[in-house]
Amino acid sequence: MALSKIQPASMDLTANYAFTGTNSVAGLEYAEKKLATQTASSSSTLSFTSNIDSTYNIYKFRFIDIHPANSGIEFDFQGSTDNTNFNIQMTTTNFQANHTEDGSSSLLNYASGRDQANGTSFNAITHDVVNDADNCVVGELFLFDPSSTTFVKHFIARTTYMIGAQTQQCFTSGYFNTTSAITGIRFQMETGNIDSGTIEMYGIN
Repeated sequence: MALSKIQPASMDLTANYAFTGTNSVAGLEYAEKKLATQTASSSSTLSFTSNIDSTYNIYKFRFIDIHPANSGIEFDFQGSTDNTNFNIQMTTTNFQANHTEDGSSSLLNYASGRDQANGTSFNAITHDVVNDADNCVVGELFLFDPSSTTFVKHFIARTTYMIGAQTQQCFTSGYFNTTSAITGIRFQMETGNIDSGTIEMYGIN
C-alpha cells in the first residue's frame, strides 16, 4: 500500500473538520483519569479524602516539584479507613540509589531505618530531602484496589530528588495490613511544612 502524504502548505487550518465513526476508550487496556489536585502553600499536609472508591482498581498519586520548608527530612504518607485517623498498620520496604555530579561515588542500598514491620507511623517515600532553592521531589505512588474488603492493600512508590551535588532515587513498596476499604491518603514532610508543590490523583482502569 502506498503511503499518502499531505503537505502542510496544502492544509487550511482555519477550516472546521468533522470526523465520522465511533471513538471509544472502552477497549483500551490502560486509561487514566485525573480525579483531584492538591497544591501546597506552606501546608502541613496534603490529603485526598474523596474519590477513592471502587470506581478504579488502581489509584496513582503524582508528585510535582514538592519543596520542603525544612532540610534533611523525609517526605511521608499514610492511609485512612475513616478519613480522620491516618494510622493504618503498614509493612514496608525501602531502598535507594544515588550518584554524584562529578561521578566520584554512587551506591545502591537497603534503608532499614525507613521501613516498618506492621507499624502505624507515616512511612518515608524519600530519604533526606534538602530545602535548597533549586531542589524538589518528583515521583509517583500507586495504590492497588483500595476498596477491597478481602485483601490487604499494596502500594509501590518511586521518587527522585537532589541532595547536595547528587541525584537520589528512593524505591518504596509494601501493604496496608487491613481488609477494610481505604478511603483517604495523606502526605506530609517528616517535620515542618510542604513549602510548595502539587500532588495529582488519577484513577486507572
